[in-house]
Amino acid sequence: MQTVNSNATVIGGGFIGLEMAENLYGLGIDVTIVEASNQVMAPVDYEMALLLNENIRDNGVKLFATDGVDSFVDTSEGIKVKLSSGKTVLSELVILSIGVKPNSKLAADAGLALNEKGGIIVDSHMRTEDESIYAAGDVVEVEDFIFKDKTMVPLAGPANKQGRIVADNIAGLDSTYTGTQGSSVVKVFDLNVATTGANEKALVRRGLVRDKDYTSVILTQNSHAGYYPGAKPMIIKLLFSIDGKKIYGGQIVGKDGVDKRIDILGTAIRFGATVKDLTNLELAYAPPFSSGKDPINMAGFVAENVVNGLVKQAVWNEADTDKESVVLDVREQAELDVFAIDGAVNIPLGQLRKRINELDKNKKYIVLCAIGVRAYNAYRILAQNGFENIKLYPAGVRFYSSTHRNFEEVNEEFVCKY
Repeated sequence: MQTVNSNATVIGGGFIGLEMAENLYGLGIDVTIVEASNQVMAPVDYEMALLLNENIRDNGVKLFATDGVDSFVDTSEGIKVKLSSGKTVLSELVILSIGVKPNSKLAADAGLALNEKGGIIVDSHMRTEDESIYAAGDVVEVEDFIFKDKTMVPLAGPANKQGRIVADNIAGLDSTYTGTQGSSVVKVFDLNVATTGANEKALVRRGLVRDKDYTSVILTQNSHAGYYPGAKPMIIKLLFSIDGKKIYGGQIVGKDGVDKRIDILGTAIRFGATVKDLTNLELAYAPPFSSGKDPINMAGFVAENVVNGLVKQAVWNEADTDKESVVLDVREQAELDVFAIDGAVNIPLGQLRKRINELDKNKKYIVLCAIGVRAYNAYRILAQNGFENIKLYPAGVRFYSSTHRNFEEVNEEFVCKY
């Protein structure tokens, strides 16, 4: 039976923490999530996680990000959770979901080699340094499929495959594990979030430089044909080499169709597909399931345009960090009445050719529309008229609004302010 006015605090915004928060909230319990980093779901990049932060708060769950736990105090009223910021949260139940640590004591006691995190070191046959002993699952160190160095990825899919490989080898077969690329998906309230391969944080950690070694595109696509009822938008981020010959990873956030598309991307990465290969994939189409050009095809087209120099995408917050840039909004007035960006210049796409002299070719422009299609057309018009300092805002105003929402805590309730 549901307890009236019951409340719980979940420490940690990873897979388990978010699943616990969602289920508790579904029971009618007031839920608070505390996350020490600035985002939930570490496998996705910050701007993609902002979509989740927004959705969590829109569902009535309090989220304290960039705020860790200082102490717990058991009181007559419940457990008082004191945060690093000095704020306190009073709860009847506190759940700790703050990471994964390998339980490798048995291996250590047996004298087997472990890495610095306590993971059991194995070869491609899942053998430890003692050839009579095998290990598999979350406890072992594996090869990163993208970069071929060592890592630990606690996921059920790889663990199950490793178990099969162990059984094969014990039975006298010759099976090897070819690495983990970190494909995952999780439901977070109204949204599904999925990832495969490396995120941008991983590329930067390994010394890759944006616009020199790699780049990315972000786009908005519907889960199926827009004219068929029930289509839901997805935000797709694709990371790839400058020449488009290597896909490093992908991330998708949306309400429907996310798992299907991340699996396509994961398969493409596993078999060494290029950006061009994504454009050529022939995927099943009917209006209830997809569009004539599937969202993965579209990701390939957009990425190919970047590789071929037809367009440059801005990063999600470039309009904020580059004070010399000007947002050129090519939407119609009715759309501005719903959501407008302070300081933006508005020239609807249909008027751009006639009014292009109103723009200064010496200024930097970031072109934006609802989802990106009109902005791309506007970008090409500007480029063909001698404008050089132009970029396209990725995924359109929907993405902009979600990544620029400012949540302020007022009387213990979160209020959204643009």
